[in-house]
Amino acid sequence: MSSHLRSRNNTFANLQLERSAEQRDDADWLEERLCSAKSRFIVLRDDGRILVTGDQRALRGLDPFERDRLVRDVVPTYLGSAGGSDRFLLRIDATQGDLVAAELGVPFMNLRSAGVSLPAFDAGLFAYALGLANWQARTRYCANCAAPLRFEAAGHRAKCTNPQCAMEHFPRTDPAVIVIVTWRDACLLGRMPRLPPKRFTTLAGFVEPGETLEDAVRREVFEEAGVRVGASDYHSSQPWPFPASIMLGFTAQAEDPAIQVGPELAEARWFEADQPPLPHDRDGMRGAGEPLGLRHIGMYGYRRDVLLRLAGLPPSPLERRECLEQLRALENGIAIGVVEWTGEPVIEVDTAADLEQARAALGEEVTR
Repeated sequence: MSSHLRSRNNTFANLQLERSAEQRDDADWLEERLCSAKSRFIVLRDDGRILVTGDQRALRGLDPFERDRLVRDVVPTYLGSAGGSDRFLLRIDATQGDLVAAELGVPFMNLRSAGVSLPAFDAGLFAYALGLANWQARTRYCANCAAPLRFEAAGHRAKCTNPQCAMEHFPRTDPAVIVIVTWRDACLLGRMPRLPPKRFTTLAGFVEPGETLEDAVRREVFEEAGVRVGASDYHSSQPWPFPASIMLGFTAQAEDPAIQVGPELAEARWFEADQPPLPHDRDGMRGAGEPLGLRHIGMYGYRRDVLLRLAGLPPSPLERRECLEQLRALENGIAIGVVEWTGEPVIEVDTAADLEQARAALGEEVTR
């Protein structure tokens, strides 16, 4: 499978949209689309939440008449077109957002929830819109002369208003690598201090200036876990607008399993893909000593292929709701890059029937 197809399986990455970048400076072309009855305007609050339908299963776009009635004074940003419909972004504040939601009787949703609940296209469009909105909100003054900026090109370019400077600014994306490191049949996961004691993630970090992606993989793994990495290969990518990143997924092979935890992690350990629990300290690998349960919340780019386990049923309604969201993530093939060690018996989740059985046991009503 090509990296193009692998990326399509990742959360926020299956956005098939014609962006028409070459048309963004054409005022007549934009005006025609602004007035089209087929155009839709997605509404994003300044806290990063987006307007969705009442059942929270799709974006709730405004038609041109609703836009004129509810948010007439908001300058739209052109996003692109799909299925014969052009999409625009409207950024509004919390007060306007409350009024729009009350008028239409629909809620707002954050991006992480959208990755689980919305169709792939809608979730991807949300991620695109949020990344662009984050840049617009943070790009107010010229970095060269500090003069105010003016947005052009339908919101995709900012130009300095100082005639003696006139510098142009463009949306930025910060590349970060995320990597699954293997040693024989085990993979390396780490836990940051801010995470709960039993939650582990794949290792990740930003690419530094003058560094290849492969060098970034080797450096980050050694900095965080003290593990030397040899061969590494690109797997797939994923937009990650928190606030302006793109995650570049890699697989890599460790040259030695010895772990020396760095200051960024609270702990790191090897987990076997096919046979958790881990044996005790086998071949120099740091084992748990006790059987492990692994809750799979979506290993980056691997979906059902790696650590596809769900922990024993949690007791509280909040934990049941979280568990149901993870079931939907598994069902939709979502990749978030988090694995949780529970220390409890596990339920295998390999088929649609397993998903339905787990959902029934959890109680679907707790999601509302």
